[in-house]
Parts: sequence; structure tokens; C-alpha cells
Amino acid sequence: MAKVAGWIFAQGGNILHADQHRDAEETVFFQRVEWSQPGEATDVRGVAASFEGMARQELGMNCRATISNEKTRVGMLVSKIPHCLQDLALRFKRGEMRGELNCVVSNHPDLREFCESMRLSFHHVEVKPDGKAEAEERQLEIFKSQKVDLIVLARYMQMLSQRFLTEAGVPVINIHHSFLPAFAGRRPYHQAYARGVKIIGATAHYVTAILDQGPIIAQDVVRISHRHTVEDLIRKGQDLEQAVFARAIRSHLEHRVLIYKNKTVVFD
Repeated sequence: MAKVAGWIFAQGGNILHADQHRDAEETVFFQRVEWSQPGEATDVRGVAASFEGMARQELGMNCRATISNEKTRVGMLVSKIPHCLQDLALRFKRGEMRGELNCVVSNHPDLREFCESMRLSFHHVEVKPDGKAEAEERQLEIFKSQKVDLIVLARYMQMLSQRFLTEAGVPVINIHHSFLPAFAGRRPYHQAYARGVKIIGATAHYVTAILDQGPIIAQDVVRISHRHTVEDLIRKGQDLEQAVFARAIRSHLEHRVLIYKNKTVVFD
């Protein structure tokens, strides 16, 4: 910590936020530092690169330095369910997110009208049972042409292949209800209602090749009573999904998430 602070001071920088965490079981130290740096854009990029070199060579740290005013380009995959897409699109439009929502790709045409009303680039790529590889190839072409740095799955109801995740070369974030695996499959809220659950939840996580097993970024729950109907569960669940998804994406865009093994350290 002292070495990092001293190095930033020597470059004329001013520390704005400094957070750290030590995982006692893994004996790993995590650190996140945010500082203001005087100079032109090219000078700041040079300082960031120099910091990475110093942290790796002198401190033996795994390090990534980012520049906060360079916005992350975001691509979205969605199917027919609109609530997460609509919520995120408005958050980006209002300037709540430190990034840009550049394009939306869907395996159904249903949400084209909404995207066009928001002046979002919309691409319909049909996914046939015997043509998933071809569909993923087209999706990758779109995301690469848009130079996206992050892909988000706003209730995209298709599994992504290992090839897609590898070739995309960027993080992928998913949102789903927390019933898995207890209420897997179709109509999870109906299953939960039938079992008389007392809480429902939502989970946002990074996507890996193993279904719904990636590092968790954000989770939350809401209580359910005997008075709630299936429609109440769906409404409450969708409200929760929107909030958790937005929180996870915001944390990622603000570079507040550090991944270690299959866990995350998320600094507030």
C-alpha cells in the first residue's frame, strides 16, 4: 500500500479512493486505488501502463490499470422478455452507467420496435436447433464489428457455447432468478408458487462454460407471503432482476470487481 501510494504521488497523482481486502483462507491481498492524474490523454495512458509494469515487476501483483473517462462499449443479447433490456437501455440513456450500450442482438424480432425507439442498433439473428453454431458466428461478427468490451445477457434464453465465450474475448454477464437449481426449467415462478416459497431472489454472475456456475457479482432477495399470487411473484422477481443486473453491470463498468478463482471481490 505504501509503495503504491508513493508511486502515485511521485507521478503527480492524487488518490481519490483506496480499498483493500485480505482473503485469510487463500492468503491473497486485493487492492483497488482510484486517483486523478494530471496531463494530456496520451500522458495518462502512459502513466497507467507504467503503473501496471511497476506493480507486476516490483510488487509481484496481478494488475490492471484503466482510465475512467474511456467508456466501455456494451453489447446485449436478449430473447423476448423485455424488462431487463428496457431498464438497462433507459439507465444508459440517462447517463447512469459508465459506458455505452452499442447494440442489441436477439434471436427473436419482438423487441426491434423498442430498440429503434431508443435509437439502439438492433440485430435479429435466428437460432435454429440445427444452426446454433452459424447463429453464434453471426453474433460474434456483430459484436466484433461494434468493438464491444462487455456482453450482457438480458434474459437471453439460449446457452452459449465454449467457442462463443472464447472467441468473444470479453467478459459476459448474465442475470437469472435464484431458484436454480431448485426450480430449473420452464415457469420457475409458477413452480415456486406451488411450493409456497417465502423468498425469491436474483443473481448476476460472469458466464463460464459451466451453466450458471460463474463468479457471482450481485444477489438480492425479496420476501413472499401467502397473499402473493403468481403474478405478484413474477412482478417482484422482475423488479429484483432489474435492480441486481444493473448493480452488477455498474460495478463492472466502474472497475470495482476483482475475480479470484471462482469468486469475486466487489468494492463499494
